[in-house]
Amino acid sequence: MRPRPTLLLMLCLLPSLALAQAYTPSPAISEPLREVPASVRTQSLSEGRVTHQVTLAAPAGEAAVTVRSVQPVSVVGQYRFAFATLDTDGDGFISRAEAQANPALADEFGALDVKRRGKLDGADLAGWLTD
Repeated sequence: MRPRPTLLLMLCLLPSLALAQAYTPSPAISEPLREVPASVRTQSLSEGRVTHQVTLAAPAGEAAVTVRSVQPVSVVGQYRFAFATLDTDGDGFISRAEAQANPALADEFGALDVKRRGKLDGADLAGWLTD
């Protein structure tokens, strides 16, 4: 007598079902950042203006996550400088290595280098340069 396909399928899946029922994911643990690195500028989430917001869908039984971009109410750091002081090789560009002399510029280098050249010119730095 040949086993029925349904019975054969159930026998094959039985070990998988037992494992799935035995596995219970641990709950997510969230805790605040205890030591903030010096390169991170902090601001209370209640300050500033929300510029973008999206809620990510979550599987059943899990909490949805909302991600927000917040425009800061103030800017901390040295954001204005003379181009010539950082362009040490005088080539008319500020390289990533030259930008390291200004921590704020070094932090924002990737965002400012929209042309992805690995260097910044005066037009890339509009608003950053002193007279």
